[in-house]
Amino acid sequence: MNNFEFYNPVRVVFGKGTIGQVRKLIDAEKKVMMVYGGGSIKKNGVYEQVARALKGRDLVEFGGIEPNPLYETCLQAVERIRTEDIGFLLAVGGGSVLDATKFIAAAACYEGGEPWEILTTGGRRVKAALPLGDVLTLPATGSEMNCFSVISRRSTQEKLAFGSPLVYPVFSILDPETTYSLPKKQLRNGLVDAFAHVMEQYATYSVSSPLQDRQAEAVVRTLIDAAGDVLGRQDYDSRASFMWAATCALNGVLSCGVVQDWTTHGIGHELTAFFGVAHAESLAIVMPALWQHQFEQKKGKLAQLARRVWHVIQGDEDSQARAAIEKTVEYFHSVEMPTRLSDYDITEADIQKVVERFGQRGDVLGEHKNIKAPQVEEILKLCL
Repeated sequence: MNNFEFYNPVRVVFGKGTIGQVRKLIDAEKKVMMVYGGGSIKKNGVYEQVARALKGRDLVEFGGIEPNPLYETCLQAVERIRTEDIGFLLAVGGGSVLDATKFIAAAACYEGGEPWEILTTGGRRVKAALPLGDVLTLPATGSEMNCFSVISRRSTQEKLAFGSPLVYPVFSILDPETTYSLPKKQLRNGLVDAFAHVMEQYATYSVSSPLQDRQAEAVVRTLIDAAGDVLGRQDYDSRASFMWAATCALNGVLSCGVVQDWTTHGIGHELTAFFGVAHAESLAIVMPALWQHQFEQKKGKLAQLARRVWHVIQGDEDSQARAAIEKTVEYFHSVEMPTRLSDYDITEADIQKVVERFGQRGDVLGEHKNIKAPQVEEILKLCL
C-alpha cells in the first residue's frame, strides 16, 4: 500500500426529511446565496423546503447553472456576490450545481488575474474561498463530499477541473426522496458516473491494498444491485443505497494508498467540451475502450473485478479480464446507456479535434504515464 494522507471535513446529514436542518447549519449572521440549476427544484418541492427552512434569513438566489456548468455563468454569480456582500453559498441541486458553487466560492475570493487561472493551475492558486454547503438532489458525482470541481468554458470549448481543500462543503444534506422526481436518464447517468469513479481508482494495478479493493467492490456491487429498482420504481431503500454509494465512490476513502487512473475522465471531458456529450455518457464510451487498449497493464485488476463483482470464476486471467470488460458494457447497456461514439454521430474525422488538443497541451495520462495524443487517438478509434 502506498503512503497517503486522508482529510475530509464534510458534515453529512443523510435521510428523509432532513432538508429542514439547513437552518441550523448556516450561521444566521451570514447573507446566503442559494445557487441552483434550471428550476427543477421548484417543481419537486425541494426549493419550497429550503425556502421554508431559511424563512426570515437574508437570502438571495442565483439560478440557471447549466448541466455542464459554464465559466461565463459562474462569473455572473461572482459579480453578484461582490456587490451584495454574500457570506455563504448554498448549492441546491446535483453535481453540476455543486461544482459551479465551489468554483464561484473560490473565484469570489481570487486575487490573481483572471479566475480561469484557478482551473488552468488545477486549484494551486486558490488561497481563500467563501464557505458553502449543499442540498443534494442527484446522486452521481460525489461532489457533495469532496473538494473537486469541473467547469466548462463556452468561448474556448474547454472543460477543466480543479481541487482545493478550501472548497470542501461545510455540510451536505442528502435526502434520497429528492430523487423521486428525477427522469430515468438522469438516474442512469448517475449510476454510470458513480461506477466509473470507482473504477478510475480500482482498475489500475495492485499495490497490496485489500481493504480498499473490497471497499471499491462493495460500492460498485451496490450500484449494480440497486440499478433495477432505482430505474424501475420510487423505492426509498434502493434510492438511499444509490445516493450513499455515489457519495462513497468519490469522497477520498477509496483512493487512500492506491494507484489511480483518470484517463477516462480526461478524454471524456473533451468529448463533452467539443460535442456536448453528457459527462456520464462520455465515460461509458471511453472506459471499455481504454481497458481494451491498456489490457496488459490492467488485466490483473480486471480479472479480480470479474471474479469478485461479476462472479466470473472460470478461465485464466486473460479470459476473466476480458469478461470484466464485456460484463461492464452489458451493465451499461442494461441501464440503457450507449457505449459507442457512433451512437452520438461522432465520426473518426471528428475525434481529431480531441487528439489535436491533447497534442497541443502535451498531456500525459494513465497510471503508467504512457498515454499521449497518439494513444488517445487509438483509444477513440476503439470507441467508434
